[in-house]
Amino acid sequence: MDSSTSLCAPGVLHQPVREWGYRLQFWPGFLGKYLPLNGEFLLAAGAAFTAFDGSWDPGCDTGGTVRFADAEQRSWFDPTLWRDVLPSGELRPGGPIFSVHEERVPCRHDDVIFQPETSFRVNTDSAQPVIHLRSISVMGQELNTPSSWAGYLGGPSAPLQFHGNGTLQVTGNGCPDKSGCACGNALDGPRICAALLRTSGRQCPEPACQSPLQPLGHCCGVCGATINLEFTPDFDLQKYQDKLVQELLSQPKYAGVQMAMSKVHRAQTFLGAVSRGAAPLIQIVLIDDRAGAQAGTTAEQLAADIMQDIAQHGEALGISSGKMEVATGSAASGQVGSPRASRITAGTVMGLLFSLLFLGGILFLYRRGKLRLPALRPQHPWERMEDPEPPAPASDKGFDNPVFSVEPPDVDLGEVASKDLQVFYLNPLYNASETET
Repeated sequence: MDSSTSLCAPGVLHQPVREWGYRLQFWPGFLGKYLPLNGEFLLAAGAAFTAFDGSWDPGCDTGGTVRFADAEQRSWFDPTLWRDVLPSGELRPGGPIFSVHEERVPCRHDDVIFQPETSFRVNTDSAQPVIHLRSISVMGQELNTPSSWAGYLGGPSAPLQFHGNGTLQVTGNGCPDKSGCACGNALDGPRICAALLRTSGRQCPEPACQSPLQPLGHCCGVCGATINLEFTPDFDLQKYQDKLVQELLSQPKYAGVQMAMSKVHRAQTFLGAVSRGAAPLIQIVLIDDRAGAQAGTTAEQLAADIMQDIAQHGEALGISSGKMEVATGSAASGQVGSPRASRITAGTVMGLLFSLLFLGGILFLYRRGKLRLPALRPQHPWERMEDPEPPAPASDKGFDNPVFSVEPPDVDLGEVASKDLQVFYLNPLYNASETET
């Protein structure tokens, strides 16, 4: 029901045939009984009631029918339903900072506030079984611990307010990393984009540039520039964002430029192949309000200034390298790397080219016959396990002495056996002539 709609007697209230939770504002007099100024009615499926005391309210002409709006399709992952607020609860004023679409839905370290004295029903269908949040404020009560949230879920109002296959889980934990934390809505990116396009006309606006950029977490292509930063443990996301706003975005020449900055995870690739891992990066998205051939040109100029600042002060800021990509109405998209990253890339490419040339030269000389490569025949396991050759049969001549090379006397063993012969042993180390003096 519209919050500005008043119920006048004789009047009729109708609700959809579903379970709902509503908070209604009433006037003191009602059917001759008095009710609190603020009351909550939880109406079951098919319930309806009429209010009429036989007289006319002075502020109404005739009675009518008031229908509750069908909020069954209100999705948790619809970015058009959420608003960014200050810690005080007030709406954050517009400025040069914006968020990509995935981050316009509450992230895992965000605080969620449902305005008090309001009723709602939201569908939590998700690609992930658990939706993590830092805290949830509902009906004027902040729930920032797992136990307090579990207690609320066990009450009568929660089932009427939250439905779907995704379970909301309060952790009470903020982002512990000063370099920022990823939002955590990447798995529900298609759901977020579908809800956005369903609200805005089922298609993205046509960008003015030929090859629009597609930032991570954003549903539609944009004209402007993106910068991906590799960082060290010394990098502080909030401090760096404040630095860019104060030193660059506040300049008059960059009026109309908006910036989004957050930590994302990009799939790592090598030679066109996607690996399983994902590397954390700081993504900066810059867009402007220019149109036609000038679309994205101011954002491109700002990106160039940021890259120049990184080249001069990147190491002190905890930035190891940066890569810029631009798309404007007057030119196609292109990439520009920071000097350090360019040197690393150039060294890698030169090393690969040198290795290919070296191998190609060896192959060329081999085919021309100028170079001979040793034929290496691998020894197979079955060859190494062959049985060794059996030793030669023992000879009847006894053992050979390698030091003494005198031939044994040619004697018939049969005659020796029949005669009484004296056996002599010759010592090869003994010389008889040396003893004769």
